[in-house]
Amino acid sequence: MAKKSKKQHQPGGTPATVALTAAGTAYTVHSYDHDPAHPSYGEEAAEATGVSPDRVFKTLVADVDGTLTVAVVPVAGQLDLKALAAAVGGKRAAMADPALAERTTGYVRGGISPLGQRRKLPTVLDASASAHATICVSAGRRGLEVELAPADLQKLTEAVLAPIGR
Repeated sequence: MAKKSKKQHQPGGTPATVALTAAGTAYTVHSYDHDPAHPSYGEEAAEATGVSPDRVFKTLVADVDGTLTVAVVPVAGQLDLKALAAAVGGKRAAMADPALAERTTGYVRGGISPLGQRRKLPTVLDASASAHATICVSAGRRGLEVELAPADLQKLTEAVLAPIGR
């Protein structure tokens, strides 16, 4: 079983945890030993932290009509690209090139956080997040999750709340 730990606040940390601390937002960090052989970053995070997959959200970067857009959806489901496009007033959405997503956000695939990105992108948070007191999202690197209130995530990322998961 993967080693896991909880810390209320991590000194220094990633751009995501630095942004949370600077904003005065309450959060908890969950760390675990990332297994490069695991087929799904999100499912691995849920299993390793013991948090239900409907409360662990993955951060995906899509191209909506030429604009990179962040989608935050539960790892238990999938992103509905048509719903994402509609949520931001676009017509077409496709998954972004992974290398472009990494360069733009400043994070590596499997560790892209919706918080503390190099360039702030339009963000859509799946409406299911509001059913939970707290959710987990990547804290900015593989093996590190941050747990916070969905309303805090929405406020800090200026996210649109919409049903984009299926």
